[in-house]
Amino acid sequence: MQDDTIGGGPELDRQERPLPVDAEGRPLIPQRVPEEKPTPLQGIFIYLSVIVLVCGVIAIVALELGTELSSLIVKVPVLVGGTLLIIVSADALVRVWRSVGAWRSVDAGRARFRLVWAAVLAGTIGVVAVIMLVVLAA
Repeated sequence: MQDDTIGGGPELDRQERPLPVDAEGRPLIPQRVPEEKPTPLQGIFIYLSVIVLVCGVIAIVALELGTELSSLIVKVPVLVGGTLLIIVSADALVRVWRSVGAWRSVDAGRARFRLVWAAVLAGTIGVVAVIMLVVLAA
């Protein structure tokens, strides 16, 4: 087969490249799909998560020691940690939602798995919001 678009150039052999396969003959799928647009909190995601963890520990220990739900030692950590947890979860939800679209063309199974992650994150945001309302109303 000749390539007529380049005059005087070499003849190109247009053969399909074989797909790389694993030991069982299945096609290899990439382990990662690069993220094209990082989310705003990506650089401080871990630090915010540590604050959420500390707030959760304070609130849970206070409740285990018999502190009332209406006490400030419970309310403040729940409201601060809950707000940050909603923000961090929303950021993660955006990242996971974008990965669903990125994986859809590469591996539909992994895209569906990430869709389940997105649903769990959305549910987490709802549960945390309800818990914060219960503590605020106490």
